[in-house]
Amino acid sequence: MNEAVRKMPGTASGRVSRPEVVKVWDPLVRLFHWSLVGFFAFSYLTGDEWKSAHIISGYVIAGLIAFRVLWGLFGSHHARFSSFVYSPFTVLSFLLDTARMRAKRYVGHNPAGGAMVVALLLMIAGIVTSGYMMTTDTFWGVEWVEEAHEIFVYATLALVALHICGVVLASVEHRENLVRAMITGWKRAE
Repeated sequence: MNEAVRKMPGTASGRVSRPEVVKVWDPLVRLFHWSLVGFFAFSYLTGDEWKSAHIISGYVIAGLIAFRVLWGLFGSHHARFSSFVYSPFTVLSFLLDTARMRAKRYVGHNPAGGAMVVALLLMIAGIVTSGYMMTTDTFWGVEWVEEAHEIFVYATLALVALHICGVVLASVEHRENLVRAMITGWKRAE
């Protein structure tokens, strides 16, 4: 059987077998996701208290974002932007269907999830850029750069909260554990 699709272990005779599962999130997507979670949390907690560690963490995050953009262009099927970036109309329609608890299930990112990936990448790129600017002679102590950095951070925290709510809602609506899928890489095929 294809490595990417497999039957989950069957049950005793006479029972319905479990559905097939498919490998959706490759190891690099999962490593990126959980590394970004960890380094973002670390950066947030060390911002004013441990500057050198905060700056190093920011450089790591910059590398992670650069990797994800490249992987979004050249990576595995479900990691590519072309597989999950939808028109604003499609995203809005999906959100309306979600509010009615009748949204279509997607094996990869749904339209709202795809929009969230793009929004988070943009916000975190803004954090990294403004953070780097604050370390240069040109922008050291410039108030608008510090304010922009803070705005990007708090906007990202708001997006993270929405992302978590969306994951919980989609997990309930479609009866699947999306957090486990981002850990194992496997989701229900249908």
